[in-house]
Amino acid sequence: MTDSAFATDAFIQAQIAAWMRELGSVKRLAPKTLEAYGRDVGQFMSFLSGHMGGAITLQSLKELRAADIRSFMAQRREESLGSRSLARVLSSLKNFFGFLERENILATEAFNAIRTPKIPKSLPKALTVVEAKQTITRVDEMEEEPWIAARDMAVISLCYGAGLRIAEALALTKGDLEAEVLRVTGKGGKIRMVPLIAPVRQSIETYLTLSPYKLWDDDPLFRGKKGGVLSPRIIQLRMQQLRSALGLPPSATPHALRHSFATHLLGKGGDLRAIQELLGHASLSTTQIYTAVDTERLMESYAKAHPRG
Repeated sequence: MTDSAFATDAFIQAQIAAWMRELGSVKRLAPKTLEAYGRDVGQFMSFLSGHMGGAITLQSLKELRAADIRSFMAQRREESLGSRSLARVLSSLKNFFGFLERENILATEAFNAIRTPKIPKSLPKALTVVEAKQTITRVDEMEEEPWIAARDMAVISLCYGAGLRIAEALALTKGDLEAEVLRVTGKGGKIRMVPLIAPVRQSIETYLTLSPYKLWDDDPLFRGKKGGVLSPRIIQLRMQQLRSALGLPPSATPHALRHSFATHLLGKGGDLRAIQELLGHASLSTTQIYTAVDTERLMESYAKAHPRG
């Protein structure tokens, strides 16, 4: 039951359900993103119900004012919601009301006066080249079972050596492996081809050789101890062990290896557009954050090494 179930009439409930179906089947949002969008709109409708004194109807939404939206956002901030989450909430609401407008149900100007909360820029935490290499090579010290050690090394190698998200690595099937490249299904179901460098390819082949499970092309590439689909939690725990063994900061996560992949490529003169393609970023502006990371590292090295630093 959503937060909006008792806060809206049947017609608005039906529109929310139709909007959610569109997000899932047409826009192909990830399940967690879909859940967050639905929760945001549900909480907004619950707020409006109390704010306006009754179940929300189409007429209620036609009377929506910018002040109502600001009151809701202020309440969410009082509940300790950060700027990034508030920005997502506003995006969810705009998306839903945009759907209503496309369906010729309702058009409102209320959101035009609402500014998106400013989100402080946070640079991704990348490991050094030495730390990244150690993270991969020390995996076998954490696990006595050879095939499991090989599996975890292969997954971690894909995060650093191919820039994959952990979810992308664990969603791979055996059929996604080709001679020199890997077929990766990213966010929104978008497929990209990622080159496999020799060490990463070798780590996968070693795992496949040692794995006790026979895999067909449509089978998940990485299997759990009992043969099921490998959980991301297992790799996160493995990284936790490696952090402890290597004295790495808490920011050294599987996703940090993806950041390291991009940062190190850029540091070696990699083309920003090519890195965008490899990472599967829809916008170049998302990839450009790594130029800031590289510049920051350059300035740190400069300050340490220069006589006047």
